[in-house]
Amino acid sequence: MLIEVDAQLDASGLFCPEPVMMLHTKVRELSPGAVLKVIATDPSTQRDIPKFCMFLEHELLESSENDGTYMYWIRKKL
Repeated sequence: MLIEVDAQLDASGLFCPEPVMMLHTKVRELSPGAVLKVIATDPSTQRDIPKFCMFLEHELLESSENDGTYMYWIRKKL
């Protein structure tokens, strides 16, 4: 599935809580409905980013993992 993104956040090499803190800041900059791709290497993002989306009502469109790199596609709530 090819998802068109409006912005990207690379949190590679950072550990909890930095990726989610950066995500929170980046999402604030986006327009409602915009799609953000997040790249991370911290395994805790597998738990933290879905919880972040659920709590703040953003839509987690897709997530994937490849060789320790985690990617998330998030649509900011309208």
